[in-house]
Amino acid sequence: MNAMSSPLLLRTLFERAVQYFPHNEIVSREDDNVFRYRYKDFGLRVRRLGHALEALGVRRGERVATLAWNHYRHLELYFAVPSYGAVLHTVNLRLGDEDLVYIVNHAEDAVVFVDLDLLPVVERLAPRLRSVRAYVVLDSVLPSTRLRPVFAYEQLLEGSRSDYAFPTVDENAPAGMCYTSATTGRPKGVVYTQRSLYLHTLTLGLADVLAVSEYDTILPVVPMFHVNSWGLPFAGVTMGSKLVLPGVRPRPEDLLRLIESERVTLAAAAVTVGIDMLKVLAEHPYDISSLRYLMLGGQATPQAVMEQYWLRYGVPIFTAWGATETSPIATCAHVPRHRLTEGVEGRIAVHVRQGRVVPGLELRVVDDNGQDVPWDDRTMGEVWVRGPWVAREYYRDLRSRESFGDGWWHSGDIATIDGDGILRLVDRKKDLIKSGGEWISSVDLENELMAHPDVAEACVVAVPHEKWLERPVACVVLRGTSRDEESAAAELRAWLANKFPKWWLPDRFLFMHEIPRTGAGKFNKRRLREELRSLAHEW
Repeated sequence: MNAMSSPLLLRTLFERAVQYFPHNEIVSREDDNVFRYRYKDFGLRVRRLGHALEALGVRRGERVATLAWNHYRHLELYFAVPSYGAVLHTVNLRLGDEDLVYIVNHAEDAVVFVDLDLLPVVERLAPRLRSVRAYVVLDSVLPSTRLRPVFAYEQLLEGSRSDYAFPTVDENAPAGMCYTSATTGRPKGVVYTQRSLYLHTLTLGLADVLAVSEYDTILPVVPMFHVNSWGLPFAGVTMGSKLVLPGVRPRPEDLLRLIESERVTLAAAAVTVGIDMLKVLAEHPYDISSLRYLMLGGQATPQAVMEQYWLRYGVPIFTAWGATETSPIATCAHVPRHRLTEGVEGRIAVHVRQGRVVPGLELRVVDDNGQDVPWDDRTMGEVWVRGPWVAREYYRDLRSRESFGDGWWHSGDIATIDGDGILRLVDRKKDLIKSGGEWISSVDLENELMAHPDVAEACVVAVPHEKWLERPVACVVLRGTSRDEESAAAELRAWLANKFPKWWLPDRFLFMHEIPRTGAGKFNKRRLREELRSLAHEW
């Protein structure tokens, strides 16, 4: 071997950022104000936090949980915990009590760091959390609380040294942990290693991926408890970017105000958040011209949403595909060289798809026999992925055998692939609607519904049918509340009839004030299916 064998550690990325970008800014929204500090100060506080973890008795390899929003203290935990050699377990604060108890106990978390506004949740659950030895409230002073033992974050840091030296750990040691929602049963744990996070972080800096650089001002709206905020906190700090963190319970107005005031160049959020921001922009013309792109994910971005941002505001929408199991970025929308002359419409036609596999990973679209489907953009198959930042199993979970086999992760996503190798998601396997032996794509119907000027949101799900087994039902949020529902349904049915065969058209249109969402901000199809199943017998 002629090359040095240096471990790939997050500590190395952190130390480089602090050394070479000491004057670059981190901005964190605090209610109606912002907190600002420099990378130099960030570095000192991360080292103090490392010393505090030692004082709390955290051992190498133990899990440290966070129930927190996107702010500067959470960012400090992102780097201190794995650099210390423990495992950062970001807990989805939007889950119900039973799932939260299961996750903390299953991970065997040793310490829980919790935001002040989430303290009542932890107090309620604490008697059932078997492994937790200490709690830390992410605030400057300790509030009145029943938790024991409990500490205030800032008081812990005040009593800690800023010269703490992080150890050198094995690059294959666990560094992070997230739980993904399960179709049935409890959430499933996914563990990330130092090496996998390091490689994923560097990949986000590639020009044909996200091109994260020091010149960027990044607003990670996607929660830091959801798949490491798509890796942007790690990538942003590594490259020395200015980071803008949206704080506790941000509203669309808060996000747009930050984009305008901080001149954000790259923002990333769920598709539903992008839709909510469009509603606000229609009433208040915030200046979002600084964005080199807005990354929307979690579900397919409707073309109508993409066109509004791109054509009305001059902001390109960037799309990608991935999952908790892939850290998460696995593909990204990259316009092939031979299509660069097609103009904005041609670029949108590429970006409504999920893109090509990123360098470092391998991807297949396979049929029911595990054979690759042709690159004809018609034949559907399940997406399989493998690579150095893809999980190989779920954490202590027998359900691993359902999703991992032959060295590949079986995603459960159904897609086609075109002659350029560009992926187009058709649906989740569990969300495809099989009516009379034929498949109907809920995603295609949703995208076309949301292209209608009077539709703000649309979600299509299957309901049981005595004759056809399943039939589609469309749940719709209109832009106004004065429309007659019967005439609106007829208009939407006619709108779809121009695009789809008759048997694809939804049997019913249900008009709602809002569509329920998951903890990751996606439309909650599982909940809708359960609610509609109970109503189906009345129709």
